[in-house]
Amino acid sequence: MGETCKNWTEWLSKTRFASLTEEQRTQTLNWLQLVADIIINSARIKEGDTVIDIGTGTGLLAFKALEKLNGTGTVIFSDKFQDCLDSCQEFITSTKVSGNYKMLLSPADKIDLPDESVDKAIMRSVLVHIVNKQSSISEIYRILKKGGRFSFFEPVIRSNTRYWELVRPENIKNFEAFKEAENSFMTDFEDSLCNFDENSIAENLDKAGFADGEINLDNVESKYIVSAPMIDEWFNNPPAPGRPTIKERFLRYFSAEDVNEYIKDLKRDLTGREITVRTKAIFAYAVK
Repeated sequence: MGETCKNWTEWLSKTRFASLTEEQRTQTLNWLQLVADIIINSARIKEGDTVIDIGTGTGLLAFKALEKLNGTGTVIFSDKFQDCLDSCQEFITSTKVSGNYKMLLSPADKIDLPDESVDKAIMRSVLVHIVNKQSSISEIYRILKKGGRFSFFEPVIRSNTRYWELVRPENIKNFEAFKEAENSFMTDFEDSLCNFDENSIAENLDKAGFADGEINLDNVESKYIVSAPMIDEWFNNPPAPGRPTIKERFLRYFSAEDVNEYIKDLKRDLTGREITVRTKAIFAYAVK
């Protein structure tokens, strides 16, 4: 794990936004607030509910759920990483957030709660970090009460615009080889980031036993001017603590010399150019 990414709290607050300009960071944070509002509204939280925020991270969803409950019910901040729960607790203590809550140290695929013990489950960008999505979705089904609602968001990483789509092939040494390598690791079934899409998630929900629900795809597009430092961040920042960087992924296929040359080629080709990157995201709910 790199020094820039010591734990999940630090990654969530710093590393994941390191490649963004100040304007892009502001846009991203505003977008995250919008995502959270969509999840909360889709959950249909009502006063008196017991709500669990699975993989709570910095608590974005959980704090919004507390507002919805208006001093009634309970919000469970659940995460497998103690540093995330500590961060949420520190915020609660420093701001005197009101409402009933509890902290639960628990992984998403083995939630330490009884069967049928929560009314609503909410989640944002958690399955993307879990290889076996089915185990987690089935576990969420287990802890929900009959009629309980699961509302969530996931980025479909395998749909991301790829580097080879942005460059001019004639400016990239070994272009076809790097294209093939990128296509390979971006569709790796063993990689939690890339081993799912909207269809596989629908199958997971059906297999878990959910009786009703809906999956909506959001097509996200961003335009910006590329800088050389930005490309360094693309290749050197991990997508999550302890996970390989893009550079490390390419090193599975090429020598360090070849990868470094590829990065130089990208800088020469992309620096100063405006690019458009696209990805898909899943907004979904399911009812037990």
